[in-house]
Amino acid sequence: MRDYASGEANANSLDAHGFASGSIDVVSDPLPVPATPTADAALPWVFALSAVERRLFATGLQRRLTAGPAATLGDRVRAFFAALPADSQAPQVLVGALPFDRTADDLFFQPQSLSATPWNVAGQWRADDRHWRVRGEPDRNGYQAAVTKALATLAQARETAAPGESVMTKLVLSRSLLLAADQPIDPLALSVRLTGDPGAVRFITPTLKSQAHPQTDADIRHLVGATPELLLHKQGAQILSHPLAGSSRRSADPRADHAAADALLHSRKDHREHGWVVEAILDGLAPFCSTLSAPREPELVSTETMWHLGTRIAGTLRHPDDTNAAELAAVLHPTPAVGGTPRDTAVKLIGELEGYDRGFYAGAVGWTDASGDGAFYVSLRCAEIHGQTARVYAGAGIVEGSDPVAEAEETSAKLQAVLRALGVDETGRPID
Repeated sequence: MRDYASGEANANSLDAHGFASGSIDVVSDPLPVPATPTADAALPWVFALSAVERRLFATGLQRRLTAGPAATLGDRVRAFFAALPADSQAPQVLVGALPFDRTADDLFFQPQSLSATPWNVAGQWRADDRHWRVRGEPDRNGYQAAVTKALATLAQARETAAPGESVMTKLVLSRSLLLAADQPIDPLALSVRLTGDPGAVRFITPTLKSQAHPQTDADIRHLVGATPELLLHKQGAQILSHPLAGSSRRSADPRADHAAADALLHSRKDHREHGWVVEAILDGLAPFCSTLSAPREPELVSTETMWHLGTRIAGTLRHPDDTNAAELAAVLHPTPAVGGTPRDTAVKLIGELEGYDRGFYAGAVGWTDASGDGAFYVSLRCAEIHGQTARVYAGAGIVEGSDPVAEAEETSAKLQAVLRALGVDETGRPID
């Protein structure tokens, strides 16, 4: 790992989720927020980030950011805010998401209203009110076969690498479940049901399957999830990242749960995998920072269903007024936690082995304002909702020593957060 300063990371008043100890800067007198925005109403433009500490809820489309790839996001954001009318009454903030593919179009927009007050979502969700059909893409056996191929590719890369050549050491492979219901799925009601995990930040953001042709509001999808992973937070000159890599399934039995956490904390394989992620983030942020630090060892981070290894990375920007949060998030994305290392080689192989388009899964969801502050989270533990369908995603890091069956089991564990919120298991049976 590079020789960056280590020790107790400190980002002044930023907490573990990247929120400041003060309130998020929202317009002091926001426009009225509709009481019950729903997916099937004429309000597809809804966005939210919600944690125990802070909440941000946006509705309505004021203006879209011109779509483009990750490499140009920082410049496009600067141009957007520079062109805003001085007398604009809309919130001076952009919200939205980056897709997994750095070369694909993102989707960010200026909302008409912004508030820290949650929406009043009406109605009750009952899983037994609907019937489900489920298809794995790939199915579990197909996923295990893809892991086996990935391990063979990693081994071949090690054996054939020339001296000093950069060798692929990690690949993150995901799988998805496509669930079809017999009635529409309300993404806002689903988001409400994801409130049970205090270790995660709930989010909802509009997405599009493709921006290659004219779109209407009917084409809008919604990515709904509860992510445990902060990609990048910026407040003034202070930045914070909290990557997670290396995971173990939690158990309802306290002794088994403690054993799983202890095994993860002492796993050489998981520490090695985690170290690559931390190194990539430090390397990405270093050119922008006057100070940058991270602890020498990761800590255990828990969610409702998983244990993770996490590292808190903090830094001070050299030129905070010239650097926006979206630009930094785009530099880091995708980290080895969701792609692999080296990044470009891993991403290419992911496209060959997974057999489906990740879209905005394993991308980044967040906000940035006219001052350049903002927060972005890795879009994990999520589902893309469109009409009567929900595509649920989960992935696992593949490194030397990975076991295909164990990696498939890890993805099943990660699927549980959203499946429980939907009220079904992997086969579509109700679990309420």
